[in-house]
Amino acid sequence: MTQGQVLDVDRIDVVEGATVELDRVLVVGEGDKVSVGTPTVEGAKVVATSKGDGKAPKIIVFKYKPKVRYRRKTGHRQAYTRLTIEEIVAPGITPEKPARKRTRRKKEESEDGA
Repeated sequence: MTQGQVLDVDRIDVVEGATVELDRVLVVGEGDKVSVGTPTVEGAKVVATSKGDGKAPKIIVFKYKPKVRYRRKTGHRQAYTRLTIEEIVAPGITPEKPARKRTRRKKEESEDGA
């Protein structure tokens, strides 16, 4: 995960626009500095903002046994919550700001139009 990244997690009960703290962090690293928890990294947390809930595409589950007229068809849509990562706090690792997007200047049109 990096700052500014958008990811989908299993549905959690938060309102859209609310801040969520994820404190059970298993691994934190940047470059050569990597901290692996046993089972979690002490003092590490991820701060994210909720962007709302959604549903994944439908999955069809079809069970079939030949010659015995057994057929079962069901569907499933997994609910998820979309989160935007705002900050990653880890002991001993300084947070890095996300890279700035470069914008291009529009070329000025010449007077003759060519």
